[in-house]
Amino acid sequence: MNAPLYALHDVGKEFAAPGENLVIFNKICLTIAAGEAIAIVGASGSGKSTLLHLLGALDMPTQGRVLFEGQDMAGMTPEEKAALRNRSLGFVFQFHHLLPEFSALENVGMQAMIRGMPRAEAARLAGRALENVGLADKAGQQVTTLSGGERQRIAIARAILLEPKIILADEPTGNLDERTGYMIGDLLLRLRQELMITLVVVTHNRDLAARMDRCLELRSGVLYENACA
Repeated sequence: MNAPLYALHDVGKEFAAPGENLVIFNKICLTIAAGEAIAIVGASGSGKSTLLHLLGALDMPTQGRVLFEGQDMAGMTPEEKAALRNRSLGFVFQFHHLLPEFSALENVGMQAMIRGMPRAEAARLAGRALENVGLADKAGQQVTTLSGGERQRIAIARAILLEPKIILADEPTGNLDERTGYMIGDLLLRLRQELMITLVVVTHNRDLAARMDRCLELRSGVLYENACA
């Protein structure tokens, strides 16, 4: 049997605070199989984004282990973590974090150039990614001229550029109207099927969460399954 994409063993996270440490969660155990679509829901401040950051090697747990394809991420060097994020992980955030001085194509292709690919190859991959999200005709436009939904689709194109194993999305519909948010959810689920990638979405949107294979809820530091049933 293949190892899961992620395995979390008794994972805890706390932050230093005056008087005593602030415990976000502890003893979380979770496995995520390749190809799954998972939603993580919970109240504001429950630790959803913190958990996503641990999955993305953007932060490390205070206790326990986070394994990616069997490798403990805590044992990786900063360079190895950066390479993992560039090679295997795609990120989508509530605020798209696009660079306003660059075109849609340049924003999407930047990840490939960071990896050291020639500009022409980066542009080719970026064009393909834009086509995948239905924005090939916007390649040359400055991102400041595009709508919020179009900017989020460009952020998704950037996330899938290098064919990652997983997309980690933090409130991808949180800054959009209901109709546009539904379309973004559709897009993420379609790309998950077409590109055969894993999808983990942190969201307050219960309708989006209910469309995933599994729904987990963080509540009082405990991770519950089947929260959207």
